[in-house]
Amino acid sequence: MTGPVVPSRGVLRPVGLPQVRLTGGFWGRRQEVNGTATIGHNAQWIDRMGWSGNFREPLKTARRRGREFSDSEVYKLTEAMCWESARPGGHRHDARLNEFTELIKNAQAPDGYLHTAFGRPGQPRRYSDLNFGHELYCNGHFLQAAVAAARTQKAPELLDVARKVADHICVAFGEAGICGHPEVETALVELYRVTGQRRYLEMAATFVERRGYRTLAEHEFGWGYFQDDVPVKQAEVFHGHAVRALYLAAGAVDVAVETGDDDLLEKIRKQFDRTLARRTYLTGGMGSRHLDESYGDDFQLPSDRSYSETCAGVATIHLAHRLLLATGDMRYGDIVDRILHNVIATAVADDGRSFFYAHTLHQRTPAEVPEPGHERLRFGGAGRAPWFEVSCCPNNVARLLASLGTYLVTEDDDGAQVHQFAPMRAEAGGMVFDVDTAYPDGGTVTVTIVEAPPEPRTLTLRLPQWAKEDAPEGVFRRVFRPGEQLRMELPMRPRWTFPDPRADALRGCAAVEVGPLVMCAESTDQEEGVSLDEVQVDTSVAPEAGAVKGRRTKPVDDDWPYRSHRVSTERPDPVVVPLLPYHRWARRGPSTMRIWLPTT
Repeated sequence: MTGPVVPSRGVLRPVGLPQVRLTGGFWGRRQEVNGTATIGHNAQWIDRMGWSGNFREPLKTARRRGREFSDSEVYKLTEAMCWESARPGGHRHDARLNEFTELIKNAQAPDGYLHTAFGRPGQPRRYSDLNFGHELYCNGHFLQAAVAAARTQKAPELLDVARKVADHICVAFGEAGICGHPEVETALVELYRVTGQRRYLEMAATFVERRGYRTLAEHEFGWGYFQDDVPVKQAEVFHGHAVRALYLAAGAVDVAVETGDDDLLEKIRKQFDRTLARRTYLTGGMGSRHLDESYGDDFQLPSDRSYSETCAGVATIHLAHRLLLATGDMRYGDIVDRILHNVIATAVADDGRSFFYAHTLHQRTPAEVPEPGHERLRFGGAGRAPWFEVSCCPNNVARLLASLGTYLVTEDDDGAQVHQFAPMRAEAGGMVFDVDTAYPDGGTVTVTIVEAPPEPRTLTLRLPQWAKEDAPEGVFRRVFRPGEQLRMELPMRPRWTFPDPRADALRGCAAVEVGPLVMCAESTDQEEGVSLDEVQVDTSVAPEAGAVKGRRTKPVDDDWPYRSHRVSTERPDPVVVPLLPYHRWARRGPSTMRIWLPTT
């Protein structure tokens, strides 16, 4: 089976990359742009920044460009190229794959060690900075690239390099040690799934078990930043650096599935559920602290300081998909749906050549226009940039979009399950069927049976939580006939959404959602002279498709922003507040924006 996640057991099974072909629509267009523009754009920037050049001869030199984790970008892009070159309708990247393969092979040390920032003359010694060296983190991304290469047969030589890397890790870390940035855990499990070498699985399990005992060096952000303060099974909620926490959880699920550790699986499930209930933005974004890219406390979800890194969105999809496969709980498809449409779709420009790193929910001042041809050093408070000094997000999105088909549909012995709605042809559960839909802009999902066996099968369409009161369950079981059509109508009426009262930063505000889409108000669309800071919405009036009613208030300026009594505004004027999907904001020049709107 070809795909990034191939567990040996679980309630549901993933489908392989060749089994799903996107045929257009919202995600088909984006996958096409990813294959024709984003991957090539990213490759050019990796060359320009010198990150690919770090792998070139002569190897015995300390001269190197980029941060200590820049090797991982070459690996993530290699993975994206493998999936893109192998997916139905994909675009070949053979020349670059061959080039990257040779670079990586030649950079590997005889003992299997692979990293360009450590161990050469004049460089720090190997594993001298486990907190921030990112050596195992980079190795993890390489192993995932090699797994993709092996499963797609696009760069199969990388598998031998990966075996040597993994064997080296098992020797170097057989007795002690963990990496400050989890990632290698899930990669080792996937390599085990490809090779059958159990020592890779055991090493991954050991890394998970070692975490939480304060073995990393003490740091100003604390051991919690690295998830090294509490053993994995004893944690109650995700904490610390959001991407680290999510990668660790995904690796723990992989370990639990392959070792039969159902207790570990249940602990991660409960931690994720609590995180979704208390530490997740309306968009599905994770991480509310800019300083350390971390989760805040429960209900600490400030809109104007949301970090919500794109990589955290990708990592959440990885984790939710693994839990979906392991447990069969369709609600994990809901969070994937939310993140895809409100984080991933927002992250990439229409032409596929600029990106958001962080995702604010409230832009107070017009976002800065990035300087063309220059990488950006900071990550928030500006428009999409063509590249960043830390460009983990563009390549993470590229590998996700290239392999997106494997996240849309699953199967079991009884039939198939459609979790994400997009125009596609799928082969799953012993059937071949076409899906036609305008989702997320329309709620009609039509499935046409192309091929089916003569015995009864079950075809399940995920019913989103927001639709459960108004739509019938999408479970169909019978002997299907070629040409037969199944239909599900999802209510796409705009709806008010209100925050938990414990979210202090959101108290007195409301948001609007339409289907899976979070809506926002952007200054570009407002009446002349109307500032978003002056708008209050009337939640007693039902929202419309592209606007809500409210009033404009004129605040009274004074020499002190606090008073001993409530001050009324000068004049409340009726106003219509236009809205647009959050994923469309910042595509028409600098603007202000907000999702949560004060109520009257």
